[in-house]
Amino acid sequence: MKNTAHFAFWPRRVPRQLVYPKVPLFELLETSARRYPDIPAIIYYGARISYSRLADEARRTAAVLFGLGVKTGDRVALYLQNTPHFASGFYGILRANAVVVPINPMLTEREVLQLLTDSGTVAAITTADLCQRLVNVRDQCALDHILVGDYKDYLPDNPELPVPESMQADIEAGNDTIRPWRRSLENTNASPPAQETGCDDMALLPYTSGSTGVPKGCVHTHRTVISNTLSSAVWHNMVAGNVMLATLPLFHVTGLVHSMLAPVYAGATMVMLTRWDRQAALAAIEKYGCTHWTNITTMVIDILNAPDISARDLSSLMIVGGGGAPLPEAVGKKLMELTGLQYVEGYGMTETISQTHFNPPDRPKLQCIGIPDFGVDARIIDLDTAEQLGTGEQGELVINGPEIMEGYWKKPEENEKNFISIEDKWFLRTGDICSMDEEGYFYIVDRSKRMINAAGYKVWPAEVEGVLYQHPAVSEVCVVGVPHQVRVETVKAIVVPTAEYRGRISEQDIIDWASQQMAAYRYPRVVEFVKELPKSGTGKIQWRQLQQKEREKAGGRER
Repeated sequence: MKNTAHFAFWPRRVPRQLVYPKVPLFELLETSARRYPDIPAIIYYGARISYSRLADEARRTAAVLFGLGVKTGDRVALYLQNTPHFASGFYGILRANAVVVPINPMLTEREVLQLLTDSGTVAAITTADLCQRLVNVRDQCALDHILVGDYKDYLPDNPELPVPESMQADIEAGNDTIRPWRRSLENTNASPPAQETGCDDMALLPYTSGSTGVPKGCVHTHRTVISNTLSSAVWHNMVAGNVMLATLPLFHVTGLVHSMLAPVYAGATMVMLTRWDRQAALAAIEKYGCTHWTNITTMVIDILNAPDISARDLSSLMIVGGGGAPLPEAVGKKLMELTGLQYVEGYGMTETISQTHFNPPDRPKLQCIGIPDFGVDARIIDLDTAEQLGTGEQGELVINGPEIMEGYWKKPEENEKNFISIEDKWFLRTGDICSMDEEGYFYIVDRSKRMINAAGYKVWPAEVEGVLYQHPAVSEVCVVGVPHQVRVETVKAIVVPTAEYRGRISEQDIIDWASQQMAAYRYPRVVEFVKELPKSGTGKIQWRQLQQKEREKAGGRER
């Protein structure tokens, strides 16, 4: 039976149901460009990009891609940090009737190749500092064309915020398959292709890692993405004139939906930072009057630890919230003292294109994921029997709602494992152990799947172990999460060295090697050598035992 207790605490200014426009996602940009042509859609270190310019660049991007042979349904990668290229590229890919594949710029060449190959990506948009990784792997996949931008395409001559030195690199001349972004857009006289996509066609293919360590693409249509775009804007009371501080990475669904798609729908302004910088973020809030800030808790902790924080003007902020990890109560209290705002936590997954739960902004609870979003039926079931559980009981969170993906890309066996039918409705199995209080608020208790939460990034131990086993010194390995005050958890590898390497290799050697093989958030920051790993009677490594031991070492702190 669907839970409805939370409706007693539903914000009065917000309807209980939303009506979603049955249009392709890029129409939301076109609408805002017609309504607010001169309002800045993006402020980038002082450069202002109006809605009319953003829409024009999206159309030009679509025309360029069409001219390169990109067809309806083709996958095009966005391999970018937070830059205006991302916004123009995102809507341009959709306007070209193609599918956006956002790729984490922190991934290694091996990891990037894995996603390019699985998705069948035929073209990519990137920047000069990342381009070489694509060039190095393009012969091993279907990638035919690369549009490469330069941060200077958009940086102003006199930046209003601190600009990292790493963003000053110049772009090299292009060729037939590697084309400079700015020149390509300026020189095109072509028109975008005729619109062929509808709301039920695939729009987005973001990737998440599975518990086996195999990346899984989540098939999202224009309809599923629009549902959470609208719910974010409505829930947070976002309107034209508001200003979103966009510090979350846009390749991630949380940053994409809350920091870009919702503001564009509302006609609000994004203040975009390419790299997280505490001083730049504080300066942006003060200079541009930022009203909304969706973040991860580590960013809030960093800002509140600024030596001069009590002297900074944060009065423009109306909504501060996010997810990825619970906000410590002491931090929430300090935020309240400085701003008068309670931190609004939420919950979501790549499979749900961000949020399925929000805390009511006027009645949030700390260290709580909140109440179900618009149209969401969230239940807690017994892990073994799938029987629905009641108030206060702990079980797996399952979700039905308009934002649920169509399924995993080309992985029918994963769909069978991760969806369950209840009362003739399909529910996504989240793998999170939750409970619900008497007011209908939900709380994460633990993970039923083996996953490490490293500063909001999901790290699957099996994937890390798979890479570590490639090192000749590793005989056996078990990867666990170690409690960490700032990152929530950090990755630790417990290694049994091979006989020939014992005494000849150090823990730091393993860390240094791993840092070259995996993304920065994924490689182990701690390595411990042991003689043997605990195993079950069937020979399986007892990872839960090792995980519990690490928690006890850290004083029993939980995530």
